[in-house]
Amino acid sequence: MSSVSLINVQKTFPGGIRAVDAVSLDVRDREFLVLVGPSGCGKSTLLRMIAGLEEPTAGEICIGERAVYAVPPKDRDVAMVFQNYALYPHMSVFDNMAFGLKMRKLPKSEIRQQVDEAAGILGIAELMSRKPGELSGGQRQRVALGRAIVRNPAVFLFDEPLSNLDALLRVEMRQELSRLHRKLQTTMIYVTHDQVEAMTLGERIVVMRDGVVQQVGQPLDVYDRPANRFVAGFLGTPPMNFLEGTVQKSEAGLEFVGGGEDGSPTLFLPDSPASRVANRAGERLTLGVRPEHVRLASGDEDAGDQLAFRATVDDVQLLGGESLVHLRAGVWRLIARVEAHREIDVGCDLRVTCDGQALHVFDAVGQAIT
Repeated sequence: MSSVSLINVQKTFPGGIRAVDAVSLDVRDREFLVLVGPSGCGKSTLLRMIAGLEEPTAGEICIGERAVYAVPPKDRDVAMVFQNYALYPHMSVFDNMAFGLKMRKLPKSEIRQQVDEAAGILGIAELMSRKPGELSGGQRQRVALGRAIVRNPAVFLFDEPLSNLDALLRVEMRQELSRLHRKLQTTMIYVTHDQVEAMTLGERIVVMRDGVVQQVGQPLDVYDRPANRFVAGFLGTPPMNFLEGTVQKSEAGLEFVGGGEDGSPTLFLPDSPASRVANRAGERLTLGVRPEHVRLASGDEDAGDQLAFRATVDDVQLLGGESLVHLRAGVWRLIARVEAHREIDVGCDLRVTCDGQALHVFDAVGQAIT
């Protein structure tokens, strides 16, 4: 068993700085779990506590069935891959990968077999005699992975291992890591601030903020049903659009009022969001909609079960197969993702519609209203 359990784990640094706040989490055997969040959210500290490089202030960590509070890092049966590779520059690739096995005084034949097998998995067999300075960034990262693989650990820990690579190589290495997980069938815990990495790599993702777990789930579940405004805004490129206003009752039903003298529109709420906020008249709320769910039209067609208003085009960014249209309606700012070859002029006035089923609603403190 290579499951990992965290029970009310805390880490407080001198000065009362709480980096990790009462995190409880179960990582399943053979799972690829991704910890994601902005810099300083506590994800790397959590990983280092699992590895034994940091001591928890409180709580319990178990690897398999064993509590590891008093177990030194070398005896925890984990292998960690760092952002900076940490290769010995004076050693060959072979010696870098074999170093840990030599320290454990394994027979030379066994060391050779394990290093050759890892090199074959990673496609670096022809690099064995080179020094790290003679390798590209992607090759050095593969060597660092190989050094972890030869240990045959119960758990792999990755601390932002792709941060130093260029964009194209990061895509390639993400595919390599996914393939590696399928082949090795070992528990992997991966830390990143890049939500694209989290969405593409993780079987489940853990979104963190200020040392606190915000939401845990499969990537698409978290993307489609964010628990709060932070998660909704953190996942997605570009992020979710947010429209702030107040719910009011009218003869026609519930309205969402932007308010002020800025021209923010008053919107009739379609059935789906209206049913969620029927008892919240007078409250300040936020509507959220993903850019891919924003539709643009030139006329005033019947909106049906849609949120509908008019907005002015501030900018159009061409991305190749699609364009991002930046819109303004009073103080509201939002982005629509549209097909690239559609002609839209900056400054024109368009009708904006959003499917009621695709709308998210958040209360005054940012919690999702479902």
